Amino acid sequence: MDVPHFPVLDINEFRQGDHSETDFLYHEIIGRRFIEKPHKHDFFLIMLFEFGGGTHTIDFVDHQVADFQLHMLFPEQVHKWDLSEKTHAHQIMISRSEFEAMADSLRFSLILYQNFPVINLGPKAFKKILYEFELIKSELATPAPVPEIISTRIRLIALMVSREAENIFNDLTVYKTKPLLFRYRSLIGIHYKKEKLVAFYADQLNISPNYLNILCKRHFHISATALIHERLILESKRLLLTTETPLKIIAFELGFYDVAYFSKFFKKYTKITPHQFRKQS
Repeated sequence: MDVPHFPVLDINEFRQGDHSETDFLYHEIIGRRFIEKPHKHDFFLIMLFEFGGGTHTIDFVDHQVADFQLHMLFPEQVHKWDLSEKTHAHQIMISRSEFEAMADSLRFSLILYQNFPVINLGPKAFKKILYEFELIKSELATPAPVPEIISTRIRLIALMVSREAENIFNDLTVYKTKPLLFRYRSLIGIHYKKEKLVAFYADQLNISPNYLNILCKRHFHISATALIHERLILESKRLLLTTETPLKIIAFELGFYDVAYFSKFFKKYTKITPHQFRKQS
């Protein structure tokens, strides 16, 4: 059986009409939309739901869509959706280079936004953010859009989103009371492909592996090693779904030097083999 291939989509594949390449795109979604096969983008997507229903799946987690919601999708994240007929949403696509330039306007760590990509907005906050979306739409519709105007407005949106996200993130008391755990998760995101032993991360944090494990079990209810494995499984799923890369190459990229061990590792956490995961997806 042929392996399914879900390419990484570039922002210019979404251009409508004969426009030159651009770092920004605006799309409006009205009515039912359905993406059956997960895929990922090489750009940042911010989506504002005026009205909404259905499901948006981001990195294999289902999020229920509702009115006055903002969704964020980061480069390399896998997603699909099944949006209801009542949907009315506004999308702004931002190239990777522009996103990296404006990311500091998202005032918290990007890890937090990636873990909590859906933000429920109050009517006032929604109206203010929608206003900026509409101004960006208008600027992009001019014969010669000024990128600096658009990027400035996107920075304003990012700052407003951060203000709304603050209440969510402040509720994550574990990160406030134990900042070591936040640093641990950040380090995993950087080193998980090469470093799979808790001892490496404990050394970076200047604590013992045993103490790091105690903290993880106490606050996350899983071991420190399991957090590393969770990140490996997520990336494994992304690669299996969005590329035709052979298992041997995926295993090597993720730091496994034996494909049989990688398959055993994957099945331990997902209950199916990598081959089965590709076929069923």
